[in-house]
Amino acid sequence: MSGPVVTSSSARDSAPGVASPASPAREMSTGLRQWLVVVLAVLSGATDAIGLVALGGAFTSVMTGNLVILGVSASTTDGELATASGGAIVAFCLGVYAGARLAGSARAGDAVWPRAVTLGLVVELVLMTAYGIGWWISGGEPGTVLTQVLLFTMAAALGIQSSTVQRFGVNGLSTTYLTGTLTTVVMKLAGGKGLREVRGSLQILLGLVVGAAAGAGLVEVAPLLAPVLQIGCLAAVIVVAVVVTRRRPS
Repeated sequence: MSGPVVTSSSARDSAPGVASPASPAREMSTGLRQWLVVVLAVLSGATDAIGLVALGGAFTSVMTGNLVILGVSASTTDGELATASGGAIVAFCLGVYAGARLAGSARAGDAVWPRAVTLGLVVELVLMTAYGIGWWISGGEPGTVLTQVLLFTMAAALGIQSSTVQRFGVNGLSTTYLTGTLTTVVMKLAGGKGLREVRGSLQILLGLVVGAAAGAGLVEVAPLLAPVLQIGCLAAVIVVAVVVTRRRPS
């Protein structure tokens, strides 16, 4: 595949007869993107914990775990567990499909934070807000049917996030399926790489753990605040992304 043709901004601006863009978009640093990805991992951890503890005992992003739970439910004839795990898998896959359609795949010349990523996260925010409203209406204690609806809504939201993050085109970068991330960290350390080489991955893994602890803790002590953590994390990422990458005034 042939590489992209790159034109420097200085050459473009000085070329006769070539108009400069009236309002070029600001660029985000990779360091800031890393921290925003860590916040998304916090969201993933909290959402998975809430699904596991309070919404039917299934995960919202760890589909390997749900496949195992589905198998266990088949051998134990636990219909509710089968519905929760199987439905979450289907909802997650639908979310992945929607996120892939919204954000697309990485392209040559992409910004550090493509605008399509923000679009995908906005749709995720709509789903998370819908879940939050359902959670609050039920007083944090949804019945059987609403429990499944909320679980599936969160699974679809994290499916969108999972495929949207792939638009960055960074090998191994994920905010949901992190077994591969952990494997890569251990392999790099075993191969003699220093902690600096795996620092970003460790930050994401720590974010997942912190999010899970916070989500499960809120369900126990202040259940009505659980969606605030999730929606707050996602909204913060979107706001920062929009502010940093907004177009400069002409």
